[in-house]
Amino acid sequence: MPAKVKRKSKKDSTADEEPTAKQAKGDEASTSNGDTKAKPKKEDSLATLPEGTDTSFPTEFNPDKVTADGRKATLKITSWNVNGLRAWLKGDGLNYLKTHNPDILCVQETKCSLTKLPKEVEYEGYHAFWYSADTEGYAGTGMYTKTKPISLTNGIGIDKHDSEGRIITAEFEKFFLVTSYVPNSGKGLVRLNYRTKEWDIDFRGYLKKLDAKKPVILCGDLNVAHTPADLKNPKTNKKTPGFTEAEREEFTKLLGEGYVDSFRELYPNARDCFSFWTYMMNARAKNVGWRLDYFVLSERLKTDLCDSIIQQSIMGSDHCPIMLSMALDL
Repeated sequence: MPAKVKRKSKKDSTADEEPTAKQAKGDEASTSNGDTKAKPKKEDSLATLPEGTDTSFPTEFNPDKVTADGRKATLKITSWNVNGLRAWLKGDGLNYLKTHNPDILCVQETKCSLTKLPKEVEYEGYHAFWYSADTEGYAGTGMYTKTKPISLTNGIGIDKHDSEGRIITAEFEKFFLVTSYVPNSGKGLVRLNYRTKEWDIDFRGYLKKLDAKKPVILCGDLNVAHTPADLKNPKTNKKTPGFTEAEREEFTKLLGEGYVDSFRELYPNARDCFSFWTYMMNARAKNVGWRLDYFVLSERLKTDLCDSIIQQSIMGSDHCPIMLSMALDL
């Protein structure tokens, strides 16, 4: 039986993408009286770790990684900001499905309207779903899954958010999978108030409603480096989109509502664990980057967590894929 697809509404600025002048002007006008200050957090410096602390993290799937109670992984989910679906396809991006065989692949920043999807986008053995922004070449999300979802929902039911193609929710028997491309606050932080005072609040509310029914796995480019350990140069980026106090505080609030950052749950001391690098200044070769891509889980899924992986060696975008392995059936 085909999955039911619901579009709860109807463009984009991303972690690495600036809003258009028209969008920026509109956001400034609507939020110019907003207070952009957030509550103080921990000092913006990396904690000094004791000598001998293990700061490593996995970059490839390891079938021997098991849950705390010894169960093996039965589910692999990958999330990847592909920075343009058509360019990713031309670069043989779909070979990832053959090589790594995830049960589900979620992609963000597809930048492709439904009418312009190339025929090469289909892949045997997977159902593919797409949600594009109203503006061509902007934002957008997609999902490849071996198992057809019970239902599929585009957006969160709020028009001012849903015109940008940023969220797909797939319902499976035991959980909801939500893939998201969170709005970037933009050059000059022109969308910071929209991001932190509207989007983040409404998105948390949407996740809370889902979580009341089934546990949630949230994945995608969440456009925030939560802690100083999640980017190379925290001291010089305090006013950079993705590392403002307001954005970080909103992510802290999300975790405080009963969710865990799967990667930090397993690797709290990991360093240089980045998933995004600007194309400028040879940043990727120098590993001067940010951790912007996440798997966030409902607290009650922690017992099913096997591993959370950042596949830094895989090219094809300015982001690398991340993978979650769980002892959980679809």
